Amino acid sequence: MIKVLFCPQMAGLARQLCDLNDVCQPGEISWQNFMDGFPDLRIKNAAGLRKSHIVFLASFDNPVEIFRQLSVIYELPRLAIKSLKVLLPYFSTGTMERVDEEGEIATAATLARMLSQIPGTMSGPVQIFIYDIHALQERFYFSDNVIPRLETAIPLLLERIKDMDDIAVAFPDEGAWKRFGRMFEDYPLITAHKVREKHERRVTIKEGSPAGKHVVIVDDLVMTGGTLMQCRNALIDAGAGKVSAYVTHGVFPGDSWKKFAGREFENFWMTDSCPVKADQLKGEKPFEILSLARDLGRKIVSDM
Repeated sequence: MIKVLFCPQMAGLARQLCDLNDVCQPGEISWQNFMDGFPDLRIKNAAGLRKSHIVFLASFDNPVEIFRQLSVIYELPRLAIKSLKVLLPYFSTGTMERVDEEGEIATAATLARMLSQIPGTMSGPVQIFIYDIHALQERFYFSDNVIPRLETAIPLLLERIKDMDDIAVAFPDEGAWKRFGRMFEDYPLITAHKVREKHERRVTIKEGSPAGKHVVIVDDLVMTGGTLMQCRNALIDAGAGKVSAYVTHGVFPGDSWKKFAGREFENFWMTDSCPVKADQLKGEKPFEILSLARDLGRKIVSDM
């Protein structure tokens, strides 16, 4: 039996995970605050977790969440559990993985160091599952105390588009092409790139032809979506029949998703790795949420 614990934001994904897998059983954590705002946390039936296999679904959607969820994660191995897998689909500091000048701080390395302090369990180091991390080299920010498992959600998109006609796949920059291109070898590929003009950046088609195709732009994440929108416009100008988009992580700070609420994009696929935003966008056209629950279930159950 696998005990599934989760932060409040991940309650929906945890329910799906348990519904799809008979060996998964939900646990309970009390997420309260003291009067001064600091967390008041309690893992319920803690004694009953001894020698159990534990999965914790985490969502570091703001800095406050990092503190209170790490407090729980650090405590779990001290309950003499058999094993611990931390499912952190979106590595929230991933875009700040390097510095270009002295004084800048690579917060991706900071968060990796914090996660690397998770104590080991009775069966060894804790495994941390992350989907489509922004830069694969970030795995080297983690110490040998933990095992980062860098997964991809691209198979969810491949399953979704397999029966669609005239599909071509576009990447908004060379980095996305290097990262994901080999996963779409059965489709025509188009690569765009960003050209800097004075104080602005413009997206142009570098390689491949979108003429008459239903083009799916693929990237790891979206923030405000300016690059995706420019890439879409460049594809339409080059003759694309329809344009859709896929990102693993729909971050969309504030209401930035609203620029995609019209019919400019045929479809906009994203996973529920950012659960609060995914819940907000369910039923909003052209968005469609591809759940990670089944893929996560396969991965954690197959390890048992």
